[in-house]
Amino acid sequence: MHVILGKGLRIVHLLLQDARFADYPLSILTPLDDGARARHRAMGRLLDFLEGREMGADSRLTPQKRLRFKSMLRAVDGRRNGATYREIAESLFGARRVASEPWKTSPLRDTTIRLVRDGLAMVTGGYLDLLRR
Repeated sequence: MHVILGKGLRIVHLLLQDARFADYPLSILTPLDDGARARHRAMGRLLDFLEGREMGADSRLTPQKRLRFKSMLRAVDGRRNGATYREIAESLFGARRVASEPWKTSPLRDTTIRLVRDGLAMVTGGYLDLLRR
């Protein structure tokens, strides 16, 4: 059974294995492996949500890392849609800034290439490392 709790931007999706959940208290079964601590923190945030308390932001990512991940995904999307590194850089940093220095030696070029490389790694399974923190 799939249950959606909340509304708007504050929703939680639950996948329940037994539809008789209304007859019994909810429980969470989770393995004690390398990801156990991360799942434990997520369960605490879920409990906060269910009790109507403020969940707060996930503390595993700093605002800078969130911004970098967003840029990585935008760079991957551009690359997969046939954009050149320069076109991606113009989208991320602005055409004027990209044009302000020679492209072949530009630090923006190196940054763009790294964003695409790291974004591709994230999309092909690297995101799972985030869930284990």
